Amino acid sequence: MLQDTLIIVAKKLKWLEEPRVFRAWSFRIASRVAFDVLKKRRRRPIHETDDAILDAIPAPAPPPSDHALTELLNGERVSPASRAVLVLHFQEEMPLADVAAILDLPLGTVKSRLAYGLKALREQLR
Repeated sequence: MLQDTLIIVAKKLKWLEEPRVFRAWSFRIASRVAFDVLKKRRRRPIHETDDAILDAIPAPAPPPSDHALTELLNGERVSPASRAVLVLHFQEEMPLADVAAILDLPLGTVKSRLAYGLKALREQLR
């Protein structure tokens, strides 16, 4: 998914009019790619696998976490939409107006997704 995003950014770079907005512009592309992947996963049926084969494969070591928020967001309770808002606002330290512009959402929707995400995180911490 990251490679696909980088390819799209590289291809569309010639249409970037203001280099100072590159960060927001690239986040917007990345969020669209991520949501497209999530939609495709939801549409595809999940194939049953043989658990014995999966048990024989050693689990990869988890990547080092540099932020506690990342570990909390890996839980199933936070929706992908709320997760995107939480990561952009808290981890990337973006104001909510910028998050709304990147995700192409009204500010009110971003605020409600932030509230739902925080509520899910609080429940997860209990």
